[in-house]
Amino acid sequence: MKLYCLSSDAAKPCFVLSFKELLIMLDCGLSAHSVLNFLPLPPVPSTRLASLPTYTPPHINDPLLEGELKECCGRVFVDSVPEFCPPLDKVVDFSQLDVILISNYTCMMALPFITEETGFKGQVYATEPTLQIGRFYLEELSEWLSEGGATGEGGPGARRWKELVHLLPPPLAQAVRPRAWRRLFSAAALARSLARVRVVGYDERVDLYGALDATAVSSGFCLGSANWVLRSAHEKVAYVSGSSTLTTHPRPINQAALRGADLLVLAALTQTPAHNPDHMLGDLCVHAALTLRAGGSVLLPVYPSGVLYDLLECLSAHLEGAGLGGVPLYVISPVADASLAYSNILAEWVSGGKQARVALPEEPFPHAALARAGRLRHAKALHHLPDFRQPCVVFAGHPSLRFGAAVHLLELWASNPAHAVIFTEPDFPYVEALAPFQPLAMKAFHCPIDTSLNYSQANKLVRELRPRELALPEQYAAGGGAGRPHVGADVPTVVVKRGAAKAAAVRRRAARGTLCGALAARAVPREVAGGSGGLRAAPLAAELRVRDARVELVAPPAPARAAPLHWSSPDVEALVRALAREGVGSARVEAGAEGEGGSIVHLPRHDTLVHVEPHATHVFCEGRPDVRQALRRALAACLPHV
Repeated sequence: MKLYCLSSDAAKPCFVLSFKELLIMLDCGLSAHSVLNFLPLPPVPSTRLASLPTYTPPHINDPLLEGELKECCGRVFVDSVPEFCPPLDKVVDFSQLDVILISNYTCMMALPFITEETGFKGQVYATEPTLQIGRFYLEELSEWLSEGGATGEGGPGARRWKELVHLLPPPLAQAVRPRAWRRLFSAAALARSLARVRVVGYDERVDLYGALDATAVSSGFCLGSANWVLRSAHEKVAYVSGSSTLTTHPRPINQAALRGADLLVLAALTQTPAHNPDHMLGDLCVHAALTLRAGGSVLLPVYPSGVLYDLLECLSAHLEGAGLGGVPLYVISPVADASLAYSNILAEWVSGGKQARVALPEEPFPHAALARAGRLRHAKALHHLPDFRQPCVVFAGHPSLRFGAAVHLLELWASNPAHAVIFTEPDFPYVEALAPFQPLAMKAFHCPIDTSLNYSQANKLVRELRPRELALPEQYAAGGGAGRPHVGADVPTVVVKRGAAKAAAVRRRAARGTLCGALAARAVPREVAGGSGGLRAAPLAAELRVRDARVELVAPPAPARAAPLHWSSPDVEALVRALAREGVGSARVEAGAEGEGGSIVHLPRHDTLVHVEPHATHVFCEGRPDVRQALRRALAACLPHV
């Protein structure tokens, strides 16, 4: 069993597990940190961004670099369409993948890079909410970028700077493999990729080509999020990614199904271990209320699902309690309508408290009631809100502040200190996200809400699950400085680095097979002498068949003349005579290498060598099939046999 790591971002994992002749990809997260090196792509033209000065490295006069780089407040950005860092595509041949298992919608953004134009022919499995909400994420991203012509492989794009990256100032100089960055896939590729996904439910067993059973169990992180359990007759592998033990809107984590695994693969822990989600939510509500009371508006750059549902519920209740119930809430996204509506029909995937509300009957989330009361409005774009009122609270994408409605609002409000931007998504460092908007007069608050397992919770979970072996990305391993949080376990641990493969200690000890009915009818078990517990056995003559990873014992074919059993090394002179009888003449015999003994029979007309050693015979034949058959008959004729 081998485990390959294809992602440099532990929060957006991508592993490939080689097990029982299958290649199984575990998640296909897309690292979007690379977009922070690009200038924002505003929905409407920005005079400020267009007038930024061009940057040229000192002592470099390259006309191909002209216009590719711009400078803003001492920071250099690429003036081109944003690019992403997909999983490595040289370590594993994607056309050989058999299965892709997706744990949650935040870890499937690179799916089109894996399945499209790579020769991929396997199966993709995910829960229904993962597929649908993942579709919202991907369609929103495609829509935001297509407005600037930033999807697909065609069109202009800055490339020369990648050849001179070592001459550029940081952080561009530290960019990891920028030549592998790619522009976002087209809408057509996205649709084809999502059409491949097969929907599964919690605790539903999926047969993987007869070799394994895969089961998705609740991980407690978000709607439809799952940990995967892979079982064979004698081995068990658990993949824990994006899990949470906190009580939020998804169904709680199922720990029982993960216990006793031979290998536990751990990924997607919290990105903000020093921040408590409950405290951050409280701080966010306080900052928003203070800003609104002072007459300012609040911008929250968010994804179109996930924590958004909790923010709408908690913030609306807090504002109402603070006497600000009349402040409008806006959700701006190309998929806002679909996302908000879909969340209220997922009763089987939410927590017990939310399910109880459905039984009343009520919506599990309050945003439908907020919309009916006129407090919440959603639209595909800002210009679809003709009566946009301020002060207000706006939830808009993208959290990177490189594209989407949030870019336009930040441009409008940046010079007013009464307004505030509050960062809740942990995927991007907020200081880097704001860098191209400096100097910034509006207030900025960092309240990251990440409900994934922190390191303390992860260590506790590993102790309770008691795996025989633990595998995790190098970011979670011990080392890298005193006081750095890490995952420590009292079990053997495999640390996997990006682009590397590590062998796990799990070894196939046995395989389950089936006995055909004809053989079972013939078998006459007899008690074994000296056996304990009434052990009985029966002799069997059977043929072993292995097909599609299934092992079967079947009745052998009708008995035929036993094939001769050969031994010893061939006599060279007898071999030459036997070859002549087969019509393969003109053989030339040469002595073997000094000290090794043996001889070399050379057949130049047939491009063939037979190297006879004392303990082995090697045949190198580039000739026709009839020559190969003649060689086989000649060797058999000159060997002693029974």
